[in-house]
Amino acid sequence: MALPLVLSISIFLIFLSYKLYHRLTAKLPPGPWPWPVIGNLFDITPVRFRCFAEWAHVYGPIFSFYLGSQLNVVVNNAELAKEVLKDNDQNLANRFRTKPLENVSKNGMDLIWADYGPHYVKVRKLCNLELFTPKRLEALSPIREDEVTAMVENIFKDCTKPCNVSKTLMLRNYLGSVAFNNITRLTFGKRFMNSEGKIDEQGEELKAIVSNGLKIGGKPNLGEFVPWLRWVFKDDNEALEAQDRRLEKFTRIIMEEHTIARKKTGETKHHFVDALLTLQKQYDLIDDTVIGLLWDMITAGMDTVAITVEWAMAELVKNPRVQQKVQEELDRVIGSNRIVNESDISKLSYLQYVVKESLRLHPPTPLMLPHMASNNVKVGGYNIPKGSIVHVNVWSLGRDPKIWKDPLQFWPERFIIEDVDMKGHDYRFLPFGAGRRICPGMNLAINLVTSMLAHLLHQFTWSLPPGVKLEDVDMLESPGTVTYMQTSLQVVPNPRLPLHLYTHISQ
Repeated sequence: MALPLVLSISIFLIFLSYKLYHRLTAKLPPGPWPWPVIGNLFDITPVRFRCFAEWAHVYGPIFSFYLGSQLNVVVNNAELAKEVLKDNDQNLANRFRTKPLENVSKNGMDLIWADYGPHYVKVRKLCNLELFTPKRLEALSPIREDEVTAMVENIFKDCTKPCNVSKTLMLRNYLGSVAFNNITRLTFGKRFMNSEGKIDEQGEELKAIVSNGLKIGGKPNLGEFVPWLRWVFKDDNEALEAQDRRLEKFTRIIMEEHTIARKKTGETKHHFVDALLTLQKQYDLIDDTVIGLLWDMITAGMDTVAITVEWAMAELVKNPRVQQKVQEELDRVIGSNRIVNESDISKLSYLQYVVKESLRLHPPTPLMLPHMASNNVKVGGYNIPKGSIVHVNVWSLGRDPKIWKDPLQFWPERFIIEDVDMKGHDYRFLPFGAGRRICPGMNLAINLVTSMLAHLLHQFTWSLPPGVKLEDVDMLESPGTVTYMQTSLQVVPNPRLPLHLYTHISQ
């Protein structure tokens, strides 16, 4: 018994000595000491960005930790974010892909999870020049407006039902329907859910694929970070292969439907699937890239819009002064004889400040998707070795008391005093990222979020359920890459416009 114990202790001490030597000689960022084999895997709390913000108070604005043997570096202030996303942008533009991400991205043949190189440049050019142009976004605006007005009608019906005595609604259900219908119509050119919220068979399959993907992707797999343990997770690999086959079959059926429709009518729609299929030869895209790009749209657009609007509405019911000020602007610009349309948004400056303030406090992706070093670089005076994973804590940037006055206060007027850019040019505020990996669908997301908020606030006054105090609203986040409110927001809407303006006319 003594020999194994001595041997184990010796191995542990050798490991610690090696890590100490490596950290001191390599001048890595400081951080918590890793355990043998697992690193700091079990030191990290589920809501990672909050955990990292707390570690920044202990170790400084840049620190490192290990997942297995994989070195991770986190930056938590604007100066360091600029070093990562601008000064070292090209050398830190690769992606770290887990096995689930390898599958869904077709081994990095999409855009979001592709390494930086000729393929990424080509696909990024396709997105900028073809998919997310102002012309295409304008052509798709009727879909967005159709879904938002359908949401308003459903809210109106449900809050005015005689059986709904308290008029209390769970807002997330309505926001999720808009996000789901909007992104599937934009991407696949199909509405899988009817006006009553019933999903057809194909839509159920889509939701199941997304749900199963999140389940697989969120399952801890030490084999991702300790290569010699991968054999232990054989069942997980088989589940991934089955998920990949299911996803590909679903997507190819829809691609084939659109190909047949174009041959019959000779007409190409503005939807992304038609655009990609008609541009496939011009941009030399293999099928894996088309499929990967379509799923980039689904995964990036399905949750983030609903998350952003729910957080904004939570802040607005907690801050009636701000809600009233938005409604005064809407009444002044729109009046009470018609509803909002997207062309009105440019005139709603205070509403735009509300969107910014919500994104500052509640970025839907609080930890920027991980960058990976393709070369050795220096950040904050520390060495970042090739192969390291680098994270930017966007949540910390938006709450830095050295930058933002009263950072925890929801105060849209701060953007009247200084109109801080949120499109990647100001490193204090990066809800959509910056540099080579900035979100290409940023303008689409901003348009839809602002439109949803404009309709909700123009057509209803919002309050908390009877007996619920402002301080009772749970403003904590759920764990995950994207962060829903931990407790779904329950609210009471009261219509404020003539009744005929709540009837949705389907397009």
